[in-house]
Amino acid sequence: MSDFYQTGIITTLHQLGKSSLERLESELLRFSKTKPVALVLPALYSEFEGPAMPGIIQELTKVKYLNEIVLALDQASEQELQRVRELMATIPTEVRIIHNNGKRITEVYETLARNGLDVGQPGKGRSAWLAYGYVLARGRSDVIALHDCDIVTYNRELLARLCYPVANPYLDFVFCKGYYSRVSNKMNGRVTRLLVTPLVRSIQQLVGQHKFLAFLDSFRYPLAGEFCMTTDLARVNRIPWDWGLEVGSLAEVHRNYSPRRVCQVDIAATYEHKHQALSPDDAGKGLKKMAVDICKSIFRTLASEGVVFSDGLFKSLLVTYLRQAEDTLLKYEADAMINGLDFDRHEEAKAVETFTNAIGLAAQIFMENPMSTPLIPNWNRVISAIPDIFEMLRIAVEEDNK
Repeated sequence: MSDFYQTGIITTLHQLGKSSLERLESELLRFSKTKPVALVLPALYSEFEGPAMPGIIQELTKVKYLNEIVLALDQASEQELQRVRELMATIPTEVRIIHNNGKRITEVYETLARNGLDVGQPGKGRSAWLAYGYVLARGRSDVIALHDCDIVTYNRELLARLCYPVANPYLDFVFCKGYYSRVSNKMNGRVTRLLVTPLVRSIQQLVGQHKFLAFLDSFRYPLAGEFCMTTDLARVNRIPWDWGLEVGSLAEVHRNYSPRRVCQVDIAATYEHKHQALSPDDAGKGLKKMAVDICKSIFRTLASEGVVFSDGLFKSLLVTYLRQAEDTLLKYEADAMINGLDFDRHEEAKAVETFTNAIGLAAQIFMENPMSTPLIPNWNRVISAIPDIFEMLRIAVEEDNK
């Protein structure tokens, strides 16, 4: 049977029956007359050399309802920028490229730093944040959608389903998170399956019901990189620049808006992108670094809402999480068996051990400095500090795109 159940405190929009892409895109084209949609693409140049971005570009050439596309390009030389321009030129929608390694954008970052605004290190978080700022500076769109650029199974229905809930003026959603099945011949999505969900439920066991934990636990895939939001939300949200980006963004959405105005939507039957190594012995890279950053973000959010952390609580959390994760692992093993999927019990157990260690590291960092989780200031604060920053950013991008 189709899964139509509504669980948690946010609205879930399922894929029920056979959807019509033609209908979705026709309605989005009509909605775009009053609620124009911008698409933000935070990309590395390397993603243009593999199969992902060429496939995404091919699909975007068929999309007619977008008002503008902003590509935030990282790790690209001037020569590589020119090649990206040529590839993106096949898209009929107006495309603007933010060259994060270019001289003009570097000057924007330096201006922010001189005014005491820390926007963090290079990465997806900073790139996305600057792209939001450029969309706001232009003032031409009311809705911003974002998806990753390493999706090798991309099709334009993903984008249509992602945009629809926020672009539809008859609905009242300000934020929509995408979700999808991370299954191939095996179960992927280890950080969500074996870290975030067991961790959230373990904290609930120890501190009781909490609104943010209930909110986070309502998302089927809280670490998905695909979402859509209003420009008003983009203006007021602070976001982390590290691997805590997705969880930290959800924390800000929860802080600023009622869960009634938040939804999640099934955007793809299959989803495949590049995978990070576990890196169990190195907390500075791979899934272990991701896990540490995510945990710090969760701890900081809860502390800001009145949860008191102590050494004793963190010790109990490690034990509780380990039991929760081990029980969860058994559930996934049974699920894999009935579906004939590959399931490496040893590798799954190694992931749980790595994540347990990451929770301990994150707890130690948090106790030493509870404010250590980096958050990029929201655009309202930036404008207050530098009133002409939008004009500076707009001119920098326009000059780079000549």
